[in-house]
Amino acid sequence: MTEFMGKDFLLDTETARHLYHTYSEHLPIIDYHCHIPQREIYENRKFENIAQVWLGGTSINPDGSKTVFGDHYKWRLMRCNGVPEEYITGDKPDFERFEKFAETLEKCIGNPMYHWCHLELKKYFGYEGILSKKTAKEVWDLCNDKLQNDPNLRVQGIVRSSNVRFVGTTDDPVDDLAWHKKLKDENTVEGVTVAPSYRPDKALNIHKEGFAEYICQLAKVSGMELNTAADVRNALENRLDYFVERGCKVTDHGLDSIPFTCPDEAAATAAFAKAMRGEAVTDRERDDYQTYMLYELGKMYAEKDIVMQIHYGAIRNTNEKMFRDLGPDTGFDMIGSPDCSVTIGKLLSVLTQEGKCPKVILYSLNPIDLDMLATMCGCFQDSSARSKIQLGSAWWFGDTKDGMEKQLKTLARLGVLGNFVGMLTDSRSFLSYTRHDYFRRILCSVIGKWVENGEYPNDEDALKQIVEGISYYNAERYFGL
Repeated sequence: MTEFMGKDFLLDTETARHLYHTYSEHLPIIDYHCHIPQREIYENRKFENIAQVWLGGTSINPDGSKTVFGDHYKWRLMRCNGVPEEYITGDKPDFERFEKFAETLEKCIGNPMYHWCHLELKKYFGYEGILSKKTAKEVWDLCNDKLQNDPNLRVQGIVRSSNVRFVGTTDDPVDDLAWHKKLKDENTVEGVTVAPSYRPDKALNIHKEGFAEYICQLAKVSGMELNTAADVRNALENRLDYFVERGCKVTDHGLDSIPFTCPDEAAATAAFAKAMRGEAVTDRERDDYQTYMLYELGKMYAEKDIVMQIHYGAIRNTNEKMFRDLGPDTGFDMIGSPDCSVTIGKLLSVLTQEGKCPKVILYSLNPIDLDMLATMCGCFQDSSARSKIQLGSAWWFGDTKDGMEKQLKTLARLGVLGNFVGMLTDSRSFLSYTRHDYFRRILCSVIGKWVENGEYPNDEDALKQIVEGISYYNAERYFGL
């Protein structure tokens, strides 16, 4: 029987073990897409206990409202186990919350959370045992002692000890990036670049509540009057330049679906004017506006050599009651199935036709789309970059062992796996860097099986280049680091 969480965890062939331990294990991490708060990096936050790190909590805003923050992956599992909400996002004592999670985790056989948690306990706290309700107090005491006394378990120590070289946070165009400026100017975490990533979703979501108020914010920070769609485009470029000056290498678009009508400034302006008057826009008007903005933004990114990430396929805030109670990003989202095959293809086609297609990474939350996206990538490659259009890593609900294997095998079947830019955390937790280790083990396992099955030669130089590239060097090159 294979040892649980041993040094050869998930490495089920001799070739896999060789590739991982020789070439992948010790390479630095480029975490080009995450949601960790840059302020906590600068302030070198010290966590009081493991529940704060894993489960988060609630903060009270100056206006008396509350903001719920934490790991919604864990919250979903606790709800599935019948845990009352006061132990999840409520005000129960932290140890009781942690104990409820430990009780839940021992039932989560086959769920990646089981692996992630034990990888984190082993790497950061040196815990070699099994977390369960019976061991919860033991783990609680061990973790909290280290969190209080080990400088490597303050935020900056975690980042350094995780061998991270680049962190791309997720930031709104109206952000002043003050914490990013401090991090950069003071070289706060030596050897680690923390850069903003540009996410203009709120400027595109013309059909959603709060759009007009957001445009007023954008007008203020850009110092521009925004009366037309072209004005919004110019304000977004103004802010993009501000981000690029502060090290931005990547953008992100997390839309429900990706539309394409025709990049028509007049139609986009008509829709914009209607929304600014507080009137509901039609689906067609929404699509006209978003098409124009995505087209213009794509051209900007190409001119400035910024990577464009596109995430779609999530149906967010499905449980309206809990959304009203807790707000967004609290564990009530699901996989959708919008058909964006034609629309994304048309967007990339018109940008390519004009010689203004940026490097693009495509992600769908629905794994059914993997083959479609992989074949779409092949339609728009050119000599300006290796695999200029990338099939993004397994995302969110697909971020599992079989989900990663499926993404890797799909890209291998339909593209050039050796050019893949690899893993990201997409996480709000500073302990999530072990997900890169999880991915690298799965990568080496997949490749190892192909070699041992005689499907690829046991060519040391070629395998070294492939494994090291996907683990680190492809991302370094692709993002211009």
